[in-house]
Amino acid sequence: MGDPEVTALFALVAERLKQAHDRVHALNVSTEAKTALTRQLLIVTETAKRDLPGAARRLARFVQDLDEGRLPLG
Repeated sequence: MGDPEVTALFALVAERLKQAHDRVHALNVSTEAKTALTRQLLIVTETAKRDLPGAARRLARFVQDLDEGRLPLG
């Protein structure tokens, strides 16, 4: 991770993942819905290990879905 751009993207994704986890935790939804959302965030985390730009895109879509109220049923 010697590339400053990669380091900056990693830090940005990490901070946004933390914010997304906090948002999911604060939602007033069923346990099943929170579990499904948390699993989606774990997938983003795993993706970041091998495809950081892809993880950033997935996370942006996840946050957009949260913003627009598209949540899993449960």
